[in-house]
Amino acid sequence: MEEVPGTLGTSASFALRMGQTIFASSSLLFMCLHIQFYSYTSFCYLVTVMSLIIPWSLIVGTMDLYSMFVKRRARQPGIFVVIIIGDLFLSFLSLAAAALTASVTDLVLMLGTEQPFCPTRVCSRYQLSAAMTFLSWLFLLASSLFNLWLLPTLL
Repeated sequence: MEEVPGTLGTSASFALRMGQTIFASSSLLFMCLHIQFYSYTSFCYLVTVMSLIIPWSLIVGTMDLYSMFVKRRARQPGIFVVIIIGDLFLSFLSLAAAALTASVTDLVLMLGTEQPFCPTRVCSRYQLSAAMTFLSWLFLLASSLFNLWLLPTLL
């Protein structure tokens, strides 16, 4: 069977999972540095989604580490389907969160031309949080597509 880099149990998959975790954690950190993020629903949504992505990526990353140490790949179709569905679901949620955060931040910056709704420093943190969420989304989408690519050979 052909090895696809980035599928469950490979070092590339572990790197993708760690990238997801790092970018989701940094997005959460940038969002929560300012205490009033809860005043906008889209910011609360981003915090919720990133709080789901971090444990998901850590759990699947642990599965990758285990598979690498025992040198045996998990080839059960049921496991792959659950991971693919989880990755796709979380990638759609994180894309929505990133787009919502970016649009609300731009709206807040545009509306406050005379007197800004948020200080420039705070809004730049929100923009950084949205950028980190986009990067986390890219890693999630890549890992789900790599696993989806291998799924037909397992069925």
